[in-house]
Amino acid sequence: MSRISFSRWAMNIAEETKRRSTCCSRKVGAIIVKDKNLISTGYNGAPSGATHCTDIGYCKRREMGFKSGEGLEFCRAGHAESNAIDQCAKHGNSCDGATMYVTTQPCVFCTIRLIQAGIKKVIFKGEYPTKLAKELADESGLEFIKYGEDVSYEFLPADKNAVVHPLKID
Repeated sequence: MSRISFSRWAMNIAEETKRRSTCCSRKVGAIIVKDKNLISTGYNGAPSGATHCTDIGYCKRREMGFKSGEGLEFCRAGHAESNAIDQCAKHGNSCDGATMYVTTQPCVFCTIRLIQAGIKKVIFKGEYPTKLAKELADESGLEFIKYGEDVSYEFLPADKNAVVHPLKID
């Protein structure tokens, strides 16, 4: 049996982390790694001590007719990306220069937090309906990279104009 790539290992942990989500609408998991060490995890759910959406039994945003990415001010759940950053802050871990692996592309609010926290690269799986997040990431030097299981992301160049030849995983 061959060893899986670091990127696949990291995304597998993000996928497993999303199983802790208490959101009725979308399950998302995120991890933050720095120097190939896992420093934080996060999943979407209500703040500590608050009633979870799964306990209420429905999503207030969906009940109000909002589509994905809309009406976030009516959502009681914190996003996985924000929760992972918050865990770093709570435990005194800097995420400056780190990479996030997340099961869904970050929304604009999480993208702003990622930029402000100093995260340099986000490797995401699922798409999310936001153009502004990508625009802000590009302007700020935050790399957004769509995950694919047949590509290794550990050695992608920081120069956005560089020609990238993805490494195939054996």
